[in-house]
Amino acid sequence: MNLDRTNLDVPDVAHLLRSCDALADLARQETLKWFRTPGLAADNKERDGFDPVTAADRASESAMRAYLAQHHPDDGILGEEFDPVDSRSGLTWVLDPIDGTRAFLSGTPCWGVLIALTDAQGPFLGVIDQPYLGERFVGGLGEARLHGPHGTTALQTRATRELAQAILFTTFPEIGTPAERAAFARVQGRALLTRFGMDCYAYALLAAGHIDLVIEAGLNPYDIAAPLAVIEAAGGVVTDWQGGPAGGGGQVIAAANAELHAQAIALLAE
Repeated sequence: MNLDRTNLDVPDVAHLLRSCDALADLARQETLKWFRTPGLAADNKERDGFDPVTAADRASESAMRAYLAQHHPDDGILGEEFDPVDSRSGLTWVLDPIDGTRAFLSGTPCWGVLIALTDAQGPFLGVIDQPYLGERFVGGLGEARLHGPHGTTALQTRATRELAQAILFTTFPEIGTPAERAAFARVQGRALLTRFGMDCYAYALLAAGHIDLVIEAGLNPYDIAAPLAVIEAAGGVVTDWQGGPAGGGGQVIAAANAELHAQAIALLAE
């Protein structure tokens, strides 16, 4: 496959989009088997704190990896739960089988499945899928669409230009280090409304034009690769807190537009 994104031909694009749907379908099947089932157990991946993993996480990623091994054997894989697979094609699939396992364990529907395709330039195709709600947000290679119970609609970020009118999200109120928390608080103090705890669904809401900013710290590549591709396809901006590439994780700011991004990033840097 030609790795120049601008020169991908139509069959290549169609093939990649079909693969994204196939992967998301498999992850839906596996995660919904376990969601809201009594007695779902979780192992803790952290010595200090709580970073859960469940049988649903492992089953979801295993199903996606099996598909890729059959249909994209030369591509790499970077997933949360299993060892990486080196790429021979220049393409790597980045998988988060359940983003928001804490939410999954709690029975809340804001968790999701994240699927991204990256090359040397970073993520260029992404899926944020919410199996329980039946919503699939797809962005990249000319796509910026929500496929859901009410049909298919275009994704477009909001036109909010002033931070004082912006809706801000982050997953944890205790975001990052004390210094990162203080930086976030400067933005929070200027925003119209701040909400917490939506995991990857906050990025989907931003791409769909319902909120304006997501600011987080301590992310892994598999947390942000898919949201980055979806939001950029919908017209938004995703960078690290210094305005650089965000595909590697760490400190991330996603904004509905460049003007809002500039206002927020200036406060983060103070």
